[in-house]
Amino acid sequence: QQKQKKMKNSNQTLGSLGEKEAVKFLKKQHYKILELNYRTYYGEIDIIAKQKQTYVFVEVKTRTSDYVLGNEAVNFKKQKNIIASAESFLDNKRLFDVDYRFDIIEVLGSDPKIFKINHLIDAFA
Repeated sequence: QQKQKKMKNSNQTLGSLGEKEAVKFLKKQHYKILELNYRTYYGEIDIIAKQKQTYVFVEVKTRTSDYVLGNEAVNFKKQKNIIASAESFLDNKRLFDVDYRFDIIEVLGSDPKIFKINHLIDAFA
């Protein structure tokens, strides 16, 4: 039990490092970051950003190896929850008739100095 708890904490740490790296990556690409870890009844959206006039809902998956890619970890149920959370965000902000999409950012590696970023634009709908 103790070992499992420690592993979960290190996964959470790696995950938050990956999210920080994804934010830096998006900022370099001229995205405006609007929200981080936006929580709703349906779940959480890691990053909500805006690229020009398009709202972008980003799921970040950090992996130490590419054995299971991040986009494979975003299954249909997870996609449905992200879509419902995005709709909740848009409703709450009274953003009607706006362009939006769903991206996945895969962060590969165990050391932030050598993370590899793979940005999947419009990954699902």
